[in-house]
Amino acid sequence: MGDMSIELPGAGASEDLFCQYGASKLMCRGPSRKLDKPYIAFLGGSETFGKFVDKPFVALVEQAVDKICVNLGSANSGLDAYVHDPEILRIAGGADLTVIQVMGAQNLSNRFYRVHPRRNDRFLAASALLQTIFRDVDFTEFHFNKHMLGALKMASPEQFSIVQDELQQAWLARMRLLLGYLPRKPLLLWLRYGAEPSAPLGAEPVLVSRATVDMLRPDIEGIIEVPVACTGETDELGKMRFDPMQAPAASHMIGPAMHRAIADQVSGVVRGIL
Repeated sequence: MGDMSIELPGAGASEDLFCQYGASKLMCRGPSRKLDKPYIAFLGGSETFGKFVDKPFVALVEQAVDKICVNLGSANSGLDAYVHDPEILRIAGGADLTVIQVMGAQNLSNRFYRVHPRRNDRFLAASALLQTIFRDVDFTEFHFNKHMLGALKMASPEQFSIVQDELQQAWLARMRLLLGYLPRKPLLLWLRYGAEPSAPLGAEPVLVSRATVDMLRPDIEGIIEVPVACTGETDELGKMRFDPMQAPAASHMIGPAMHRAIADQVSGVVRGIL
């Protein structure tokens, strides 16, 4: 099962699992596609990438609509990785249609903290402002944004609301920036997870509200909403591909049945547009 290590591309991963385009440093889902014919571009995080699955929904959409689908999904990335990558923006802008997964608001650099430029889920540093608001929090303990934000909410829900407002505003601004690079209105793909009772930040994609997404409607073709559940709830863990050490991570990802359900919905909408 070690031939599909998502975290370490060079450690036993099949060679075509990852690819890079031009000068881009972003590790997208492979194999690399030629861009000399009309295509649909897909941008998104780990679900679009197809973490731990053989056939991501992007590949299934390609089969269904009989048009090249370029998977620009990147595991653990977010909006920041895309808006700062000219090559990926160029490819997305050249597509007949672009489909953008709605990604969480936690993985954005903002007034309160910085994230890794490509692996946007990684927390780098808190600003002086955030350290002033949460004086008793030791930010050196955190490596991931979600962990850090969950701890801040537990420490002070009232103070956390200030951070949440900032992240939602940053998300909206970054989405508008991304949409501004696209000559054609894209589709948004909103994968709707149910909230786990133990999740302090609510359901994925976290800190993204209906009201915020609706503000983008004038600039998009439409929104495809698909209810999904991770393999820990769907008993599909045995159909995933991962190293034994990655089992906990795989249990939080979507399995083949969910990818098929997403592909069915996306294919139907795409056929009506193209």
